[in-house]
Amino acid sequence: MGELYEARAWELREMLRRREVSAVEILRAVRERVREVEERVRSYITLTLDEAERAALEADAALAEGRDPGPAAGIPMAVKDVLCTRGILTTCGSRILENYVPVYDATVIGRLRRDGLTMVGKANMDEFAMGSSTENSAFGPTRNPWDLERVPGGSSGGSAAAVAAGEAIWALGSDTGGSIRQPASFCGLVGLKPTYGLVSRFGLVAFASSLDQVGPITRDVRDCALLLSLIAGHDPRDSTSLQVEVPDYLKAMEGGIEGMRVGVPRELMQEGLTPGVRECMERCLAIFQELGAEVEEAGLPHLDYALSAYYIIAPAEASSNLARYDGVRYGLRVEGEDMLEMYGKTRARGFGAEVKRRIMLGTYALSAGYYEAYYGQAQKVRTLILGDFRKAFERYDVLVSPTSPTPAFRLGEKVEDPLAMYLSDVCTIPVNLAGIPAVSIPCGLEDGLPVGLQIMGKVLDEATLLRVARAMEEAIGFRERPPAGRGVG
Repeated sequence: MGELYEARAWELREMLRRREVSAVEILRAVRERVREVEERVRSYITLTLDEAERAALEADAALAEGRDPGPAAGIPMAVKDVLCTRGILTTCGSRILENYVPVYDATVIGRLRRDGLTMVGKANMDEFAMGSSTENSAFGPTRNPWDLERVPGGSSGGSAAAVAAGEAIWALGSDTGGSIRQPASFCGLVGLKPTYGLVSRFGLVAFASSLDQVGPITRDVRDCALLLSLIAGHDPRDSTSLQVEVPDYLKAMEGGIEGMRVGVPRELMQEGLTPGVRECMERCLAIFQELGAEVEEAGLPHLDYALSAYYIIAPAEASSNLARYDGVRYGLRVEGEDMLEMYGKTRARGFGAEVKRRIMLGTYALSAGYYEAYYGQAQKVRTLILGDFRKAFERYDVLVSPTSPTPAFRLGEKVEDPLAMYLSDVCTIPVNLAGIPAVSIPCGLEDGLPVGLQIMGKVLDEATLLRVARAMEEAIGFRERPPAGRGVG
């Protein structure tokens, strides 16, 4: 297993219960790792090591008394800074919220606190989750532990980098168009976007409300299943939360995939894939067949319009959601001669370039005379895409594709070309439009950089998704870690 900071959560849970290690010892190993590499990786906006130490001491005290401290106890976690944490800065990577301290916890944070949350810190992110590289953060970019000259992906890049670098054992991210899966792919990790409504959005600072979803970033599928089981479930404070029973994901993921039908959408296997990504995909398809699954090419004819529809719907919802940041109730306030000038100065100084770009795009799409031509049409396309997935899942148990067309790109490579940046999410965005679950698992390397396999499932069928991911994880046997010399070592 190596160092404690390299362990998986389930391994540490077993060691804690056997009293082979203490929660304080685990935290100490992670804390030393943070001190060693954080200056170079920049995974965090705010560190909460004192709070983490209190949680670790409580976990050890409970274990000493023979009590169960909770399934998350003693396992250091990074939390994306888009989730509200009571009494702790929640910035969303933006200057407009750089001093905002919530008075309540997001539902997922509250549930994890009940289960013994040991939070190392609030992880860096693209401002208001708008980006694919974590270069849009007002607090500077995060770097990929596999190669410090490359991006970790976005917008949950800080969460993924923290886990990959050993600065946390597991992490929470949010996914609006691929913001969990793409960073997981770039950093050699497992990342799951759950079915829309399975995990509460209460306390998740909104980007695009019909697309956002909270999910886990972990080192393997078993950790992913465990963390999902802790955060999933109905929440009456979230009107979009589904009233469903949460299955035992750990139990459900066991077993093989013989006889399953796997579809490969041709629309996600076209030009734009690098040779290494295509080679990894072909190897994965061969492994599916070796495991007894039937693999066929599938057609999702409206996927070609997904990117266009997404970049109308998401900015339109962002324009509405971000209207609340006006300098009146909370966040940054820049005084002006009158109220309108104060509004303008506050938002001009508080928002970064990408957020401003998307607000303007969304406001235009919602404006009188253009609403039906843009937003209305995009919603119709979304319905067609949802229909494509429903029809496909009548035949297939899962659909598979690359998570990203490329491995991690260089810092600054796409900053001046927004369209090129947006295209890095071309494989992940359709999943959010349809509201279905999808997971990315590492499946190989291209030029020493991780490549991700995306597995997409039916609505609320995370159990099958995790079962397939677990079987493929074992068969692929990806064990690589960021190499010494190129990354943080």
